[in-house]
Amino acid sequence: MEEFKLIAKTFQGLEDVLAKELAGLGAKDIAPGRRMVSFTGDKELMYRANFSLRTAIRVLKPIANFKANTADEVYEAVKSIDWNNYLDLNTSFAVDSVVYSEDFKHSKFVAYKVKDAIVDYFREQTGKRPNISVTNPDIKFNMHIAEDNCTLSLDSSGESLHKRGYREATVDSPINEVLAAGMILLTGWHGECDLIDPMCGSGTIAIEAALIARNMAPGIFRKKYAFENWKDFDRELFDHIYNDDSQEKTFEHHIYAYDLDKNAVAVAQRNANAAGVANDITIVAQPIQQFKQPAEKSIMITNPPYGERISSPNLLGLYRTLGDRLKHQFVGNEAWIIGYREETFEQIGLKPSLKIPLFNGSLDCEFRKYQIFDGKLENFRAQGNILKTEEDKERNAAKRKLKPHHDFKQAANYDEEDLESEIPEYIRIRHREFVQNQLRDTRRNRYDDYDKKDDDDKRRNRRGDSRKEYGNYRNEKETDSFKNRDNYSSPRQGQNPYNKDKRNERGSNSFRDRRPYDKDKKAYGNKDKGRRPNRRFNGRNDD
Repeated sequence: MEEFKLIAKTFQGLEDVLAKELAGLGAKDIAPGRRMVSFTGDKELMYRANFSLRTAIRVLKPIANFKANTADEVYEAVKSIDWNNYLDLNTSFAVDSVVYSEDFKHSKFVAYKVKDAIVDYFREQTGKRPNISVTNPDIKFNMHIAEDNCTLSLDSSGESLHKRGYREATVDSPINEVLAAGMILLTGWHGECDLIDPMCGSGTIAIEAALIARNMAPGIFRKKYAFENWKDFDRELFDHIYNDDSQEKTFEHHIYAYDLDKNAVAVAQRNANAAGVANDITIVAQPIQQFKQPAEKSIMITNPPYGERISSPNLLGLYRTLGDRLKHQFVGNEAWIIGYREETFEQIGLKPSLKIPLFNGSLDCEFRKYQIFDGKLENFRAQGNILKTEEDKERNAAKRKLKPHHDFKQAANYDEEDLESEIPEYIRIRHREFVQNQLRDTRRNRYDDYDKKDDDDKRRNRRGDSRKEYGNYRNEKETDSFKNRDNYSSPRQGQNPYNKDKRNERGSNSFRDRRPYDKDKKAYGNKDKGRRPNRRFNGRNDD
């Protein structure tokens, strides 16, 4: 079977884990880069990569490589490809693009030029054009530009591979399935002991751990892959891969997941049932304060709140409690915690033996390992225990060479020759500024909303107080006028209590009933001579 080059995309920091997975599938010429791993394989390997890889986001098949410095050069290069090998007039397609270049300012503009080149190719050949579908295309292309190096690829995955298909419900800000699986594989755990997640959320870490322990392929729950729409799709070959469960195994230990939120526990249980691993996971509503020493040797992997997308009423106190539980109720085991803020890690009160930079979405995080032992470090080592393995030391040594980024260090192995996966420094700076501006605008809008609400409340209170004072004032005046009603007679009795001259000084009779009664003058009207009262209440009290 013909072999060709393939590219598997992943999160920054998981490149080596993905390379090991590819080696296990039999891939050749494996070369980790930045957020990607290139390799060589045939059609069967491409199918297996989509079906079995836990840390891959998508698998691309390059069909053209060329250099371009302008959009017109991209257009001409794409138009020169024989598109009859990939599309026909009945096939819809979409183009995605990733650009790291000063020559191309907007990735969508590049995608439009690629789309125009493909459409114009068919229009010149047949007089008709294929359909464009952004939401659900039959064929999806990916254009990657790094400086002037351009790679056009077929996307064999379609939807991102992190969408396993078992997640039926979720909570706020769930951890990505690919990142969860990568964290588990980074610890070296494959089901050798119990696993505990004391803050499980929607249960992603626990479910991914069960799939790893039983060696179940993560793609078994997916309904569709993009390569199934390709002209050369081999249905029989893919059915053989899908139905092959010879590599699955039994899990002799157990997984425990806890969360304070009962709704999260219900969601996690529902997802575990959908994944078919409910028998391997015990999910209980329990706060971290009630965590007890496990009866069997265990490993803890957890993703506590960072204080960004989700938080806790006392975030630092939560981390202090977590550190206290580890010190007193997790002795003899190891814990792995991913976090975003150095201040929260400090509250744990333990020294990590390993720090691995990872990205959780756009958040520059660290995945830290804590070896929990009883007594002093000297006694721990005297018993023949090892705090840091040789692999841990190599990882720490490599980490110290990375450039600092915010509170943590960049997560990548810099390779100047790998221009295809290179992210220029100016792009990273621009991205950091963009994220900082977004956070600043979010906080500013939040504060503006608070200020506006306070102003509205104050204005409403002032209006209410003014109306109340005015009402009391009118009631008081009306009461006084009622008490002095004997000082004048009704006009119906033939007596006019008002002096004509005084009435002319005060103004028109039409306003007489609007004026408060002055008991000193025994008449209606203001003290100021000739002043007309306002027809409409304006918030002021005229004496």
